[in-house]
Amino acid sequence: MQKIISILLIITSILLLNACSDSSKELDSSRIEVKPTLVTTTQIKNQAVENTEETIGSIEGLIDATVAAEIVARVIKVHVVAGEQVNKGQLLATLDASDFAMQRNEAQAEIARIQALLENQTKVVARNQALVDKNFISQTVLDTETAQQKVLKEQLEAAKARSGSISHSSSKSKILAPVSGTVEKRLVSTGDFVSVGDPIVQIVSTKKLRAHLPFPEKIAAKLKPGLKVRLSTPTSNTTVETVVHELKPMIAEGSRSVDVIADIDNQKDWQPGASVTGVVVLGEQAAALMIPEQSLVLRPAGEVAYVVRDGIAHQAVVKTGQHQNGMVEVLDGLQSNDTIVVDGAGFLTDKAPVALAKPTP
Repeated sequence: MQKIISILLIITSILLLNACSDSSKELDSSRIEVKPTLVTTTQIKNQAVENTEETIGSIEGLIDATVAAEIVARVIKVHVVAGEQVNKGQLLATLDASDFAMQRNEAQAEIARIQALLENQTKVVARNQALVDKNFISQTVLDTETAQQKVLKEQLEAAKARSGSISHSSSKSKILAPVSGTVEKRLVSTGDFVSVGDPIVQIVSTKKLRAHLPFPEKIAAKLKPGLKVRLSTPTSNTTVETVVHELKPMIAEGSRSVDVIADIDNQKDWQPGASVTGVVVLGEQAAALMIPEQSLVLRPAGEVAYVVRDGIAHQAVVKTGQHQNGMVEVLDGLQSNDTIVVDGAGFLTDKAPVALAKPTP
């Protein structure tokens, strides 16, 4: 019995020692100070800000030429392929002109025949004129021969015109590029028979493009020709600055949007049919409080920024306006020259101690 009591006393002593150890640890932890959070800061300044509206639209090619056949003939050879760059006047395709060669020979023979008749008739008129002068024949005979000479002259002119028309048609057997650009489609192959108006090649040029930008109808009253527009497209790293060329007079029935049109000139790496991001500058505000986007964090109270005073971060609920180039306009909640946290704001709570790094410019 005494042995059991001794064991119980030993166990009780161990439990008391553990309890004392835990309480001492709690006391030690309560004495540990909270370490300041390392953050970067910046000072709020007034700066000019543009009032902008952004949308995504599409690019239209204004020069989209479909080269068609102007004669009835068979295709001998197509000299270009889809995707090839061509220059104005470059040979695109060759059509069979053998029929025109035969027609030209026939026309030349007709011209030679009429010229021979005309030369002979000219001699007849000259001879009759001499006879009339000597009163050997009447004037009526001379007038008849002179009229016949005029008829032959007119027939000669008609034959020459027909020969010229055949030569002109024959020249159309060479299909030339009307503009410089890129071959979008090759619509015929060697051996195909084409009629007048049948398409041969489609050429797309980037020399003149047009951006269609749909904006919501609620800002239609603010849009007008001449406003500055900044355009960018995924196919190019170049940002184009232009102006609003015109506005379509009707609201699109399906999207309830206003079609704003802006022209783009001489951008080789911009492609028709691609998407385009358009930012229209509606106006400019001379002075606005702008803070970096990473300074804003979401808390139960709403969007907040942390103002640093004497090494303590104080939570400030803010009301924001426009977002522009990584900056946010602050309409309420902060003052000019306030120092706010930039990097590290997401790790803070109200009145948390902070260690300041070098302020960002």
